[in-house]
Amino acid sequence: MAAPAAAAAGSSEAEGPKIVWNSGKRRFETEDHEAYIEYVLREKGKVMDLVHTFVPSSKRGLGLASLLCVAAFNHAKSHSLSVIPTCSYVSDTFLPRNPSWNSHVYSAAPGEMKSSI
Repeated sequence: MAAPAAAAAGSSEAEGPKIVWNSGKRRFETEDHEAYIEYVLREKGKVMDLVHTFVPSSKRGLGLASLLCVAAFNHAKSHSLSVIPTCSYVSDTFLPRNPSWNSHVYSAAPGEMKSSI
């Protein structure tokens, strides 16, 4: 069932498209379901692995991928989750442009292997 991603992109339609949390499909998406960011929960539900971002070519250049990332990171923050930026858009584009979110990126405890997640 889709639920609003409260602090996703903004509070009004005039500010941009509304991003919703689709918990059943484990993704954040635009209301038309065309653009989305998918995640997998790891570490007993304490870590959100952002695995894939998709924006159709007809909607690229509008900032939707960034809005999707903000929704996912806000959700993670409000639920005390760490984030693994597996998706190349998240790791190579979003985080370098938005370094304030780096504090929410997962890092394995000393001595743990990251591949164990």
